[in-house]
Amino acid sequence: MTRRTLAVVLAALATPILSAQQPQQPIVLHAARLLDASAAKVISPGEVLVEGDHIRAVGQHVDRPANARIIDLGDSTLMPGLIDVHVHLFLHPGAEDLQTVEESVPWRVILAEQAARDDLNAGYTAERDMGTEGAGSADTAIRNAIDRGLIPGPRMRVSGNAIDILGGHEDATKYNPAAHVPSNADYANNAAELVAVLREQHKQGSDFAKIYETGKDRIVGDAVQSPYQYTADELRAAVAETRRLGTIVSVHAQDEPGTLYAAQAGVASIDHATMLSDETMRIMREKGIYAVPTFTIFEYFASHAAPEAAAREQALLDIKIREFKRQLAAGIPFAVGSDVGPFPHGTQARELTLMVKFGMTPAAALQADLLNGAKLLGWSNEIGQLTPNFYADIIAVPANPLDDISTCEHVKFVMKNGQIVRQ
Repeated sequence: MTRRTLAVVLAALATPILSAQQPQQPIVLHAARLLDASAAKVISPGEVLVEGDHIRAVGQHVDRPANARIIDLGDSTLMPGLIDVHVHLFLHPGAEDLQTVEESVPWRVILAEQAARDDLNAGYTAERDMGTEGAGSADTAIRNAIDRGLIPGPRMRVSGNAIDILGGHEDATKYNPAAHVPSNADYANNAAELVAVLREQHKQGSDFAKIYETGKDRIVGDAVQSPYQYTADELRAAVAETRRLGTIVSVHAQDEPGTLYAAQAGVASIDHATMLSDETMRIMREKGIYAVPTFTIFEYFASHAAPEAAAREQALLDIKIREFKRQLAAGIPFAVGSDVGPFPHGTQARELTLMVKFGMTPAAALQADLLNGAKLLGWSNEIGQLTPNFYADIIAVPANPLDDISTCEHVKFVMKNGQIVRQ
């Protein structure tokens, strides 16, 4: 075949591909109600004009282009896609420690793909994967595959492995040392090692760092006790390095002084955040550090563990509820994360229901999820609101979430990036 003939053949083959790449048909979503997350109010009726992957207009009525597809979602509420800032795509219900030993990383990647799909179908269009639990940077591959349209899933911020000290919270301390069972986290025992691990994780594609600041946990009287793992200065070194890289640090921390050290260092969020002193909460207010309570995981373990473990988890949940009320009264900022993975993916909207049950208003819970969640993920000008020029990440729920927050557990329509995922 001559070069000229080859060029003609390639041009002919390219023609149907090019002609198929036509502009996406505009879509108008209509429903009985629409949530204005920023103003914490519902307007009625509500409409959103979607062009391509962005929102172009929002209101009670929007202009309808002549070629628009009209989707009437009836007696439902349009709202931004939900955000979960604490998920584990690489975990599933069952013995969490054994999963990471018995299951291969390729198998866990396959399960993580399904977890991402289930979360998206439940209305979660953005998430933060808080550690692969020993699967290294495999969540980078999941994030990239989602971004390239190879698999369905939320927008993702990923950390790779969490970071832990030798013998710390996620180390394999209860196994035969001669078996050399690996930690579920990357080891770093001082500031210099923290910086080195952060650089390696960033090289492998991490968006942020998760650090275990306390653990293991135990209940003493009516309080949680959990030893700290890093000093404030060590955490400051980690925060400074992630700032240089343009990322953030979030910590697993349940008790003082670990939570105080994390706040003093200027982390972005304190996840679990059970015991917070008045000084810690003062710093969190001052620096805008989010508490992420993760009630759902504790409720799940209290209901599904063996009797002795379930009693311990219920006692821990009771402490968390009491302390949450203190935290609400102190006015610290919150984001919404469920710790989904050890309980079934796609069911984590229960977290919103529990935050309201334990004292938060539905409006505050939704703003913690949508506005604060978007800010924590670094997408505050792109997602979390039904606003022109934001991404068209839109869901519909049966009722008014300001009246009944549990409606978020019953999502009936999902759009991400202007593409209908579930209807």
